[in-house]
Amino acid sequence: MSKLVNPHGGADLKPLLLEGDALKAELEKAKGLTQVKMSSRETGDVIMMGIGGFTPLDGFMTKGDWQGVCDGMKMANGLFWPIPITLSTDSATADSIKDGDEIALINAESDEIMATMTVSEKYSIDKDHECMMVYKTTDDEHPGVKMVKAQGDVNLAGSIKVLSLGGFPEEYGDQFMTPAQTRAEFEKRGWTKVAAFQTRNPMHRSHEYLAKIAVETLDGVLIHSLLGKLKPGDIPADVRSKAIGTLIEKYFAENTVIQAGYPLDMRYAGPREALLHALFRQNYGCSDQIVGRDHAGVGDYYGPFDAHHIFDEIPADALETKALKIDWTFWCNKCDGMASMKTCPHEAADRILLSGTKLRKALSEGEEVSDKFSRPEVLEILREYYGSIKDEDKVEIKMSGHSAK
Repeated sequence: MSKLVNPHGGADLKPLLLEGDALKAELEKAKGLTQVKMSSRETGDVIMMGIGGFTPLDGFMTKGDWQGVCDGMKMANGLFWPIPITLSTDSATADSIKDGDEIALINAESDEIMATMTVSEKYSIDKDHECMMVYKTTDDEHPGVKMVKAQGDVNLAGSIKVLSLGGFPEEYGDQFMTPAQTRAEFEKRGWTKVAAFQTRNPMHRSHEYLAKIAVETLDGVLIHSLLGKLKPGDIPADVRSKAIGTLIEKYFAENTVIQAGYPLDMRYAGPREALLHALFRQNYGCSDQIVGRDHAGVGDYYGPFDAHHIFDEIPADALETKALKIDWTFWCNKCDGMASMKTCPHEAADRILLSGTKLRKALSEGEEVSDKFSRPEVLEILREYYGSIKDEDKVEIKMSGHSAK
């Protein structure tokens, strides 16, 4: 019997990816089906269902699910779920599809057939309502709101069969780990209590400190990087992975950290996304999720610790994976080391507050960055990246610096 947390919903992992002869047959059938093109976000959701990351979902949500998730973070069957997982299309395409039809789901960016779907329902939604409930705003400048408002006018619900992982295993190699693979690796190492560390940035000293707090109290840490789409100005996954790998090699004890990645796009939904992160980390086998300042936040849409508070507002049995809440962390000159609001007695003037936004801005402008902010080996990798990008891209990084932590 595994000593790891159970997959969400209490049953076994539920990967929807077909293999072997079943995959070949379904791919051949898909070529003759009505095609529905998916956004990058929807494609990432399909891949997560393919690898079992969204266990126990078997496809895209119904209107009852959408309403329940928006209003009470529960699907129609009562299962806890914090953010709608939906598929949309335009009205003309929807009109050509009947309930019960099988359709092919296409990655709009690559034209690859990603899945087939048996349509069980077509419905429209109030996009502003979803935005207010999930993102706490309808402001078009919010990248998650922009994503919802760009959706088609009709949602399609139904079960899916996944036919492709979109090239992620080939592009990222061993770093692309499925929930079954991370669970197997944890068990191989004898880990039962594992914290997930969510990141879309290279790790600066504050991130390192958060991970080491977890290492001190648990068996290990899964540094789990987002491999899907970010917003303009964020650092690409390959650069981030190299920087994190160097940090692990130089500054973490052996057999305490695993680096892996997952295929979703960021939604920037703050507290609700923190819950989604904990939900799928439960499927990956993590007992805890590190939640620091402004987890999955953007701009000033959420308070710095709203993602802490939301874990106290959900039912105790909603998730087995719990929040490892950590206060604001920083370098303190008087402490001569990393500290938090709970451990440091000194004045604000003694503290160097660290953030991904500040680091990106300083590097894009060619400023010196203290090793109190980030490790020298990490800074070297990031300087090499910033030195290789075009001036117009650096302008975009500066312009976007205000909008994400």
